[in-house]
This record gives sequence, structure tokens and C-alpha cells, in this order.
Amino acid sequence: MITITTTEGLAAFCETARNHPYVTVDTEFLRERTYYSKLCLVQLAVPGDDEDSAVLVDPLVEGLSLAPLYDLFRDESVTKVFHAARQDLEIFYIEGGIIPAPLFDTQVAAMVCGFGEQVGYETLVRKIAKASVDKSSRFTDWSRRPLSDAQKTYALADVTHLRDVYEYLAAELERSGRTAWVEEELSILTDPETYIARPEEAWERIKTRTNSGKFLAVVKELARFRETYAQDKNVPRNRVFKDDALVEIAGAKPRNAADLSKLRLLLREARRGDIADGIIAAVEAGLATPADKQPKVDDGRDKMQVNPALADLLRVLLKARAEDSGVAQKLIATSADLDAIAAGRRDAMALRGWRSEVFGQDALRLCDGKLALRARGSRVEVVEL
Repeated sequence: MITITTTEGLAAFCETARNHPYVTVDTEFLRERTYYSKLCLVQLAVPGDDEDSAVLVDPLVEGLSLAPLYDLFRDESVTKVFHAARQDLEIFYIEGGIIPAPLFDTQVAAMVCGFGEQVGYETLVRKIAKASVDKSSRFTDWSRRPLSDAQKTYALADVTHLRDVYEYLAAELERSGRTAWVEEELSILTDPETYIARPEEAWERIKTRTNSGKFLAVVKELARFRETYAQDKNVPRNRVFKDDALVEIAGAKPRNAADLSKLRLLLREARRGDIADGIIAAVEAGLATPADKQPKVDDGRDKMQVNPALADLLRVLLKARAEDSGVAQKLIATSADLDAIAAGRRDAMALRGWRSEVFGQDALRLCDGKLALRARGSRVEVVEL
């Protein structure tokens, strides 16, 4: 097993990789104790069976620069292959400001090729490469050195078997004419906006039962403070205070340390010092927010007049079309999509792009009374009217 520990060694491998049509990539990282993922290992492999076709790159070695890797990521002649790429791409975007292109995600491709929803790497390796992956090293501490042989073997398997998985899925997509479908899905993963966490938008992730403008203004300021603090200190946002504590604070609206001490869900460390000061300032800022500047929850879905019977029929149609096409149901349409269509809205994702071909057009015809559904044995058939 080759472990690259110098920039020169990485540059040499990346130069070799440019002579191949693709390179498989994976990472090992830690995020339990930090806001941003700590990159601990990069695994790379190119086509071939020789020993130097797959390597480990140790980014924790002092003086090693990932610049050659980022140059490879920019090379449009080499496809960069990942499985479930989102977290890996976030690391590379935060660390190097780069998103690999062109990109291929085997998890997305597998969903298009009939392997089910959110299919795992081990499942694909077993079904396609006819091999098994030793999971025993998955949750080890990847920041500790030296790495054990078991860790190295596990890490390399994440990119060596990925070659077989990629080649099979790419060929299947080409055969079925669905390559463009996967490219359409990857547009979210290749959009830098996917990896930018803006403190002023953090409140949108908080689940609350109250839509009061004043309450939400406090929630927004608290979430903004927490996100900013977590980013600046590089600590997990839940280490500052958890979501349930945030909602409790917004409801109680503490104005001083004595008020903070009465909160049940707030951690002891958050009742004093910078965090306590930030909480009190956020509450004051939220309460001072003018009515016309207070955030509003998009309650459009709650106000939709959903026809429940039609929504149920759409679910049956979705199941039938997913079985016919071999594409995972959740990739075609979400429950929110089906409710929106049943309520008469025509802006759902399920009505655009390749989804329209697989499901959307029939969904609209069903809504217009131009299609019917018929049970035949264990299958559901679509009948023209």
C-alpha cells in the first residue's frame, strides 16, 4: 500500500492520473468536535490492478500541499468518481475552493439504475464487484498516526472497488440513455451554494410550532449568533446550544444572566461568558426587529387545497412508474411534490426534466382525467381514457 506524504509524490500521481479517463476519490475525516470537517486522509485510484494504481494521501503531514490534487480536479478530461459525494465535496470546497469536474456520483447513478433509494457502497460492491468490504475500521479515529494496516486496507477498498462500480454504472447509463439524467441530478452537488452556510439563513433549519413574527425574529437572531460563533470557533453548533434550547430561549426571551439561569435546556457553559452575552444580544436584536423586517414562514403548503384522493392516486402512479423505469421513487418525486400536484400546483420538481418523462406527464394527465389506474394481479397498469 502506497501512502503519499509529499507534495512531489502527490503531483507525480496526479500527473499519471491525467492519462486515464477517470479517477476514483474518497476521504476520511472527523467532524464530531469541529464545525468544519477535519480532512484526515484522501484515497485515489485510477484504472488498473498494479500496486501503484491506488494510493493513500496523508494531508496531515506537515508541508504536504493538496494543490496538485486540486489541479487534477480542474482537469475536464478526467472524470472524478465519488460515492455519496456531498460531504467529500464540501471538504474540498471549504479547504480549496474547488468542486471537481466532471463529476460522477455512483450513489445517484445507482438510484437511476434501479438499485433502490440511498443505496450504500457496500451493497453496490457486493452486487456489482462481487466483493465484500470490511467495515470494522469505519468509525476509527482517522486523525491518529500511524494508521493501522486494517485502516489502510479499509480506506483503499473505498476507491479500488469503486472502479468496478463506476464502470458498470456508466455502461448501464449509456445503454439506457440515462447519462443526462444523472448529470441533471448532479447540478446540486456541483453548485457552490450547496456548501455555503450563511448565518442569516440558519433560522430556516429550526423547527418551531409558532409562526409569530416577533418569535421568529428572535429565533433568527439566535440562530445567526450560534452559526457565526460556531464558524468562528470551529465548534459544532450543538456545542454552543442545541435546537431545543434555542426554541426555549426564543420563548423565554431572557434579558440578563439571571434569566438565563432559569432555562432548563441551556448548557451550563452557555450561561456565562461570550455565549451568554451573545444570547442576550441576539434576543434584544430580535425583539427590536421592526414588524416589516420580521421573518415569515412559507406556509403555502399548509394553505394548499390538497385533494387527498388524487394525492393517493398519484402515489400509486409513482409506484407503478418507478417499477417500470427501475428508478427509486424518492428520486422521481417526494411526498411534497405529490401533494403540490394534487393541489393544482405545477412548479413541482417532479414535473421538470427527466422526471417529466418518467412520471410528470402521466401525473398531469391523471389529474386531468385522461388516465386511469387498473390493478392486474400484483401490478398496477396505466390505462388511457
